[in-house]
Amino acid sequence: MEAMKRIWNNRRAKDTTIQVIFLVIVLAAIAFIVNNVIVGMNRLGMSLDFSFLSRTASFDISGDKLISYSATDSYARAILVGILNTLRVAFIGIILATILGTIIGIARLSKNWLARTIAKVYVEIFRNTPLLVQMIIWYSAVFLTLPLIESEVNIGQAFFFSNRGVAIPWVDDATTATWIWGAVLLIGFIVGILIYRFKLKQQMALGQNKRPYLWFISAILIAGIASFLITMQGPFQLSIPAINENGRSYVGGFILSPSFGAILIALVMYTAAFIAEIVRAGILGVNKGQREAAYSLGLKESTALRLVIFPQAYRIIIPPMTNQYLNLTKNSSLGVAVGYPEIVTIGNITLSQSGRAVQMIIVMIACYLLFSILTSIFMNLFNKFTQLKER
Repeated sequence: MEAMKRIWNNRRAKDTTIQVIFLVIVLAAIAFIVNNVIVGMNRLGMSLDFSFLSRTASFDISGDKLISYSATDSYARAILVGILNTLRVAFIGIILATILGTIIGIARLSKNWLARTIAKVYVEIFRNTPLLVQMIIWYSAVFLTLPLIESEVNIGQAFFFSNRGVAIPWVDDATTATWIWGAVLLIGFIVGILIYRFKLKQQMALGQNKRPYLWFISAILIAGIASFLITMQGPFQLSIPAINENGRSYVGGFILSPSFGAILIALVMYTAAFIAEIVRAGILGVNKGQREAAYSLGLKESTALRLVIFPQAYRIIIPPMTNQYLNLTKNSSLGVAVGYPEIVTIGNITLSQSGRAVQMIIVMIACYLLFSILTSIFMNLFNKFTQLKER
């Protein structure tokens, strides 16, 4: 009894004991649920195995596919198509939402009344409207109302707009010249960074303008000229879209299907509204004295924002920004409402055909869990890299 009192009075021992008890309860609850699932499946003559993934899917996936797929392929390949489509919309969406949200967040603090008001109205509208509603509006009221492909709107026979999607010129598949350009430009970029740092150190030591940016740009230009002299052609060839022979679809270029366009635009516009508020809060979180010190040195407002305020603000911005990236990835599951073949859409079709509900739910949970963990790890590493190093 006396030993129990000593343990309970020891804060570290008490905290550890409570955590162990909580962990045991959680594991027991998980074991109870898993056991019930297995018992229930055994009663139905089913087993918790994933061998069905090697069977023929027997359903087609129309529209967006990053890899080749046909109805004779396996369930596993169909799920892989859904995973790649989810990653595609999440990756592009994160980049575009970050750019748009940062611009709007800065505009929210602008001294220009019109820019500030437009940014505020944007945030209030898109942040307070359900994402699913926005997605359906973009799909039904924008993309599907475009002209039929027979009477499509085109700009210079290169940009096509119809209810079959938007087709724009795009780079063709990588060639040997592309890889040579990429390698030489990468070398030029690294050399440019080294020269930039050297010239910047000279500038700080001598107090003379050594134009480090000019040296950096020159290194990139020299690498580009060298790449052209080696290959005697550009880094890539442009693929111009055109209407297929049957007149019902596009070939070449980059085709933004109605479902992909609707989910991408909705995710970007919705998430950007939240990112804008995060950016605004991060900028306001920087000490006011830092801003006043920058202005007292004669820096312009844009220069002070770029060199003084924002480098301190993104240390505040990164942690909540991670949550928005995770939300955008998980919200991509709403693509089922507009027929976008992401992991949930493919998972539901596989579930209904194979009857393996538990297995498919486990697969979908595992996919989103993996996406979230990888995103969190990357953002945590980036956050650690940007933190101030204490002595």
